[in-house]
Amino acid sequence: MSADQRSAGGRPRAFDEDQALDGAIDVFWRLGYEGASLAELTQAMGINKPSLYAVFGSKEKLFVRALERYGLSYREHLDAVLAKSTTYEVIESYLRSIAESATRGSVPGCLSIQGGLSCAPNNAHIPQLLAEYRQGLEDTVADALAKTEDASRCAHDIDTAALAGYVVTMGQGLAVHAAAGAEQSKLDAIVDVALAGLTNLLGTQPVTGVNPKSKTS
Repeated sequence: MSADQRSAGGRPRAFDEDQALDGAIDVFWRLGYEGASLAELTQAMGINKPSLYAVFGSKEKLFVRALERYGLSYREHLDAVLAKSTTYEVIESYLRSIAESATRGSVPGCLSIQGGLSCAPNNAHIPQLLAEYRQGLEDTVADALAKTEDASRCAHDIDTAALAGYVVTMGQGLAVHAAAGAEQSKLDAIVDVALAGLTNLLGTQPVTGVNPKSKTS
């Protein structure tokens, strides 16, 4: 949204909503929903409190908008990550991407985990909102697994939804480790172990093998 677009009161907004939301995402990611004060949010967004309330309504509504923007931007990346031919390749690609992206950038970890790790009872809907977001992620991974070349063979023995749940849960664990300061080499080694177990479960040999990065750690 450009600066010349007008607010409900008729006055032009002197800020870009998308850029402001990106600033809010950074704060929520680092501090969580409850840890993010209005002062820190408005500073990161480059706006004042009246503008925040006028445009976004409340801190909670701002968080919802920030999560939506975060999800849309991540979905573009996720679609490319999951566009693989086999069940093994989909899972390997997903876990490798988490191990890499969770340690990259100014804020390690994952917004969908850190945003609501600790919330008081009056904000219990925030963790629930994030749980729904992660369920949507599981559904996306499950859909990708169902479209693989070996899906029909695996379907006889493996619950695709359960497998997607396992993969996303593993990814969440990697994000938590990254937020705690774990290096990518450690995350890569964890992924190696998970993929070794997956090979046994699927009864197939890995397509791309052990990640070479973990060998040099």
